[in-house]
Amino acid sequence: MYFIRFIIVLFLLSSTQFVGAQELIARVTVNSSRVGSTVNKNVFQTLQTSLNTFLNNRKWTKDVFSVNEKIECNFFLNLQATAEANVYSASLTIQAARPIFNSSYASPIINFQDEDVVFKYLEFQQLEFNENRVAGTDPMLSNLTAIFAYYANMVIAFDYASFSPRGGDAYFLKAQNIVNNAPESRGISGWKAFDGKRNRYWLVENMMNTRYAVMHDIYYGYYHLGMDKMYDDETAARVEILAALNLLNSFNSDNPNTMINQFFFQGKSNELIKIFSKAPPQDKIRAADLLQKMDITNATRYKEELQK
Repeated sequence: MYFIRFIIVLFLLSSTQFVGAQELIARVTVNSSRVGSTVNKNVFQTLQTSLNTFLNNRKWTKDVFSVNEKIECNFFLNLQATAEANVYSASLTIQAARPIFNSSYASPIINFQDEDVVFKYLEFQQLEFNENRVAGTDPMLSNLTAIFAYYANMVIAFDYASFSPRGGDAYFLKAQNIVNNAPESRGISGWKAFDGKRNRYWLVENMMNTRYAVMHDIYYGYYHLGMDKMYDDETAARVEILAALNLLNSFNSDNPNTMINQFFFQGKSNELIKIFSKAPPQDKIRAADLLQKMDITNATRYKEELQK
C-alpha cells in the first residue's frame, strides 16, 4: 500500500526527498466562548498547543512520510463548562481531505462531528497515551487523549484505504483497540454500542465488520480508481465513481441505517454535483437517483442540480 501511495504523491508533488516525519499536519482549534468567565482563558490556549503537539509530534505508523505526503486534517473542539471543576463537555469536528493525483484539489474524506466528548483538564497537564492501555488513573483525564488518538488512527485508516485495497486495516484495528480499552466512568459516552447509533464504536465497527467488507472496495473505487483518474480520463473516472455509488446503494439496501453510509457522504455533495453535472444524460439521471436516495440531507440539491 505504501508503495502505491508513494508513487501517487511522487507524481502529484514531484518530490523525492524523504525525511523521518510524522504522518499528520493537524490543526487543532479550541473554542472556549461557551465557557464562563470564571475560568482563565489561557488554560484553553495551553490545551490547544498541547493537542497540536500531541497529534503532530507523535509517530502513528511505522511508515516513513515525506513532508508533502503528510495528511492534512482539522480538529475543532467546541467547549462548554460543566458543574464539576476542570471538567468540560464538547463537540469535536474532524475534517480530513485527500489529495487527488495530478491536481491541486483535495477531496473530502472525513467531515464528522462527535458530540460525545467530555474530559477533565488542568493547565500544563501532560497529554499521555498508550495504545495498549488507557493512561492515567482518572478516566476523565485520559478520555481526551483516547478520543484524539482514536480519530488520528481513523484519519490515517481512511486515507490508506483510499490508496490501496484494504490499505487502512491496520489502523482501523488500532482504533478498534482504543474503543475496547476506552476509559469508563459516569458521564463518558461514545465508546459503547448502547451509547447511540452514530458514535466512535459504530464507525470503526462498520469498517471492521466482515459483513460490510464492500465498504473498503467503495472507498478504494471512489478515490483511487475514480478521483485519481479525473485528470487523465474524466469519462473513465466518472464510470468508476458511479460504480462505487452503485455498490454503496446495494450495501445500503442490504444494511439500512448504518453509520458508515451517512459518514461517507458528509462533505461530498459539492464534489458529487460537479462530477456528474458534465456526465452523459443517462449517467446524470442514475447518479441523481442514487444520491437522492442515499444522501437524504442533500437530496433537494441533487434534484435541482442534476435533473435540470
